[in-house]
Amino acid sequence: MTTDPQQLAEACASTLFERDAASKAMGMRLLSISPGHAQMVMTVRPDMLQGVGTCHGGHLFALADSAFAFACNTYNAVTVALGCSIDYVAPGRLGDELTATASEQSRSGRTGNYDVRIENQHGQLIALFHGKSYQVRGTLIDPELSQ
Repeated sequence: MTTDPQQLAEACASTLFERDAASKAMGMRLLSISPGHAQMVMTVRPDMLQGVGTCHGGHLFALADSAFAFACNTYNAVTVALGCSIDYVAPGRLGDELTATASEQSRSGRTGNYDVRIENQHGQLIALFHGKSYQVRGTLIDPELSQ
């Protein structure tokens, strides 16, 4: 069976999300997927607030990391994080709907570079994340589907 790149990205994302208990437990939803790109959303809940009343940075990192994971796993090659960094620009607040948009910047051999922007429902920049990916052995779905 042949699959075009968009269909392959969608099939990979569906399989990955089905297995992703962590992202689902935080209430994340996948908004869009295409080769090398992903967009995820998460609403800031009371259990995500830290001591000063804003969204804990770990939850922001997790949202960005999940979008990164979906973006770099759109080619049916199991890909993991090699390294990540985040800059917190503004606080996320209770009830905010945060959208993480991941975009592939480069991909060569087994490594790739991805940038993720987290914005709130008003388009305000909340955080900037950079992730470097590494392709390991294996596929997410039947390799026959990616030919």
